[in-house]
Amino acid sequence: MRKFVFLFTALLLGLFTLELLDPVQAAVIQPFTGWLADISAAIIIPFDEHVRASGRIISHTQTGFAVSIEAGCNGVEAAIVLIAGVLAFPASVKRKLAAISLGFLAIQVMNIARIISLFYLGQWNLDVFTWTHLYLWPVLIMLDVLVVFMLYLRFLSQNTAASA
Repeated sequence: MRKFVFLFTALLLGLFTLELLDPVQAAVIQPFTGWLADISAAIIIPFDEHVRASGRIISHTQTGFAVSIEAGCNGVEAAIVLIAGVLAFPASVKRKLAAISLGFLAIQVMNIARIISLFYLGQWNLDVFTWTHLYLWPVLIMLDVLVVFMLYLRFLSQNTAASA
């Protein structure tokens, strides 16, 4: 357990440091965040033709309301926590890569739901938007990370028991 905690902590520090580097922000994080805005808008547009995405901003052309997907709101930090946990836990590279890929997808699906819900909550009621943005969704996203990691551990334990 000590080895896991040490490796997990070291990976968290390393990955968060890497994420904050300007070249990584410019080449990976900002384009990814813009992609999230584009995907979110593409999901909304069939239901509301007045939605536009520009960079990391999603706006409504009639109401003028807009949300900007900022650092901490793009799911990258949640993914880093999952990646560190998966990499720190002993398993084959193949299983780790599968867990990271599927986990990242699960986090981003939840994050896109978050972005879309906040976009509409903000147009409806700013107090509810603020509370949901600051308290409810961060907990739900990290809960998603925990559930994915626990499912991964369960998968590993079932496969270990089956092969024994």
